[in-house]
Amino acid sequence: MFSDKIPAAPAQVAAARRLVMEHGWNSTAYQILNPGISYWFAPGDAAVVGYVRRAGVLLAAGSPVCPQGRLAQAARAFEEFAGAAGCRVCYVCAHQRLKNALETDGSHAAIVMGAQPVWSPSGWRAAVRRKPSLRAQLHRARNKGVEIEELPWHQARNDSELRLCLREWLQGRVLPPLHFLVEPHVLEGVLQDRLIFAARHSGRTVAFLVASPVARRPGFLVEEIARSHRAPNGATELLIDAAMDRLGAGGAHYVTLGLVALANVTGGIAANPAWLRALMSFARAHANRFYNFRGLLHFRLKMRPDYWETIYAISNERRFSPRTLYAIGRAFAGMPPVLAVAIGAGKALRQELQWLSGKLFPHAAKESRIDIVQ
Repeated sequence: MFSDKIPAAPAQVAAARRLVMEHGWNSTAYQILNPGISYWFAPGDAAVVGYVRRAGVLLAAGSPVCPQGRLAQAARAFEEFAGAAGCRVCYVCAHQRLKNALETDGSHAAIVMGAQPVWSPSGWRAAVRRKPSLRAQLHRARNKGVEIEELPWHQARNDSELRLCLREWLQGRVLPPLHFLVEPHVLEGVLQDRLIFAARHSGRTVAFLVASPVARRPGFLVEEIARSHRAPNGATELLIDAAMDRLGAGGAHYVTLGLVALANVTGGIAANPAWLRALMSFARAHANRFYNFRGLLHFRLKMRPDYWETIYAISNERRFSPRTLYAIGRAFAGMPPVLAVAIGAGKALRQELQWLSGKLFPHAAKESRIDIVQ
């Protein structure tokens, strides 16, 4: 019944894409076309849910994709499908309108995962003018000779430099690559509706950005920004700046950089259960070595968003349970969360030892670097 380990059939992907481009409103809608997602279709293909199964929970990638008036009906049908297999359902990175549709009888519990910033591209230039530090980063990248190029999707699919850049970016992360709604291998998914921008420096790709359509807003989710260690400062900001101009010229009214986990800028986290608030506080205080929550929030705030949207996880249980939270963590980590943290801690320790070795034995470290180059 479930096919997490089996790629979706091309006909399923095509049917899902048709619904996404016709009815996709949730900012994650196009992400159901990424690798590793399974599909449930309502009778007559009137709705689609992209999901993964973890720890006995079907984790939907956002909301059901369907006409707004059928949202609650599609969710109930999907939950019946899950229940027949002995699973509960959690809608991950859902928006307020799904929460409104499902909260009528108390059969669903919602938690706030964080918030995501939103811009209208038409106001981007004014935001840049209001933020001297942002202008300075843009000037820094331009002065270093960074240039932005928009790539046709069919060229991006086979571009070896984009893949090298992605590999270098992933190698610099402490945690193993995350998946589900932060899937790094976006270029392996459906591309024809996405926009891809590459930052070039000295003739080489040093960073790239992928923007995915949110057809019913109309707008885009900046789904991925990958940056090589070779990228000059300001390359990321220059990519976003170019994308904003391009999206605005194309008629987009809505652009988001996606979820900032644990961000409480809308105040919604205060309504979470006490046990979850304690976990979130601990993560904010101690987990920045593994995932830079504070840095990510600071970067988004620097961009002067027009407003923030609260992002939810909504489960079909009366009280949101630790088991459901564990399933979410396992979907993002691609493995048991404790194992992912252990791997990250081991990598962080190796990095610290390499740094310490370089300080104590700089001569040997220099010779080692020469050997590597040769």
